[in-house]
Amino acid sequence: MTVAVISVVVVSVSLTRASARPQPHAAAQSLPATPSTTAAASASSSAGSSAKASPSAGKPSAGKPSAAAPAPRAGWIPIDRAAWQAQLAAYRAIKAEPAGDAGNLPEFRADCRYSHRKADDPIVLPGLPGASHMHSFVGNKAVDAHTEAADLMKFTATTCKPVVDHSAYWVPTLYEAATRKPVETTGFRVYYRSIRKNSDGVVPMPNGMRMVAGDAKKKQPTPRGAQGQFYCAFYGPGDINGYARSDNGNWPICGEPASLHYMMQFPDCWDGRNLDSPHHKEHLAFGTEAGCPAGHPVRIPALTFDIAYGAKGSKAGYYLSSDPPGRSASSMHGDAFVMWDVREMNQRVRNCIAQRRTCNNDGYDPFRY
Repeated sequence: MTVAVISVVVVSVSLTRASARPQPHAAAQSLPATPSTTAAASASSSAGSSAKASPSAGKPSAGKPSAAAPAPRAGWIPIDRAAWQAQLAAYRAIKAEPAGDAGNLPEFRADCRYSHRKADDPIVLPGLPGASHMHSFVGNKAVDAHTEAADLMKFTATTCKPVVDHSAYWVPTLYEAATRKPVETTGFRVYYRSIRKNSDGVVPMPNGMRMVAGDAKKKQPTPRGAQGQFYCAFYGPGDINGYARSDNGNWPICGEPASLHYMMQFPDCWDGRNLDSPHHKEHLAFGTEAGCPAGHPVRIPALTFDIAYGAKGSKAGYYLSSDPPGRSASSMHGDAFVMWDVREMNQRVRNCIAQRRTCNNDGYDPFRY
């Protein structure tokens, strides 16, 4: 469904080209490769399979890492080139299914529910339980500080639809300023889409990709009109207000039937060599309508988080776990640890993004406009 946004605030997403940072390897001339840690490199993995093993099996208990357990990897994490080339070959062999009366927005999505809350971050602080500010997780139910890519295929219970999305997504927890009680997400839609006017050269996202958007260290006020703020929206037709603000001006107060929302955009170009980088951003960049930058030549689906909260705003306002004293929204950020059934990812990119048709959780989304 379309999100209606009728707030004074226009949430704008900067799609400017990110400056390339120094890389430890030069970009590949040919299309590169997928994760060394994924068990999903085969395109024949079952679409609806769900592992039933206990998430704690073979993993150190929280706060007590096993001496025998290797520490999760950090920094530059190279792809497994053979697995990536196999995924690309399978993708190129796939034909698009007939789109019928599907819409013309080039995207597919996963609709997720709140799963759990932990002061863990397996991307930024791997292997260090409790070392992070509090995060609210959606998607894969087994994620904690020790999670690695292979775990996402081993323990696949998820709060997302479709269930072939085994990924984990997380954001800092939102709290009511007056009560200090957490406010959890009531809707968390993850779009995989083209943010350009064409889909030239787009390829599936490799499994094991780690991505971070936003800046947890940013601590600036978010008054009306500022970028990176929460806004008022709802799913469905109708009119809302949203002109009132919290006492500190950082948070909107929404009229019926709207609630607080946040939209977050990830880059659409990849260096083709690494699943992660030291600051978790160097391996990715924003492209332009002309294409991807030379240092990040591989065009991938751009993730967009569309997050709804069970809150309407208040005079006291809110704060994020990443900046309790500041009580602004500027430190909002998001993480994605991507893992899909490879065949399903490939087919969705071919059907929905490459041929520029709108898909929902189940398949094509009928044209509605």
